[in-house]
Amino acid sequence: MKARVDKNVCIGTANCVAIAPEVFQLDNHGLSEVVDPNAGTDDLLREAAEECPVQAIILEDDSGKQIYP
Repeated sequence: MKARVDKNVCIGTANCVAIAPEVFQLDNHGLSEVVDPNAGTDDLLREAAEECPVQAIILEDDSGKQIYP
């Protein structure tokens, strides 16, 4: 599973950073970004995505198909 952040949707609450700091960090604009896509487990990525209040974290399977949200 891979995660990516839709910066057009992200509001910078940093829930994902709190849950998976090895995967996510805030950029210079205060928006989340993926810094190490291989660092998190599927469960950790899903938790981070589900805790995003605006569903800015998109999860994709290994073939690139969107599986969340």
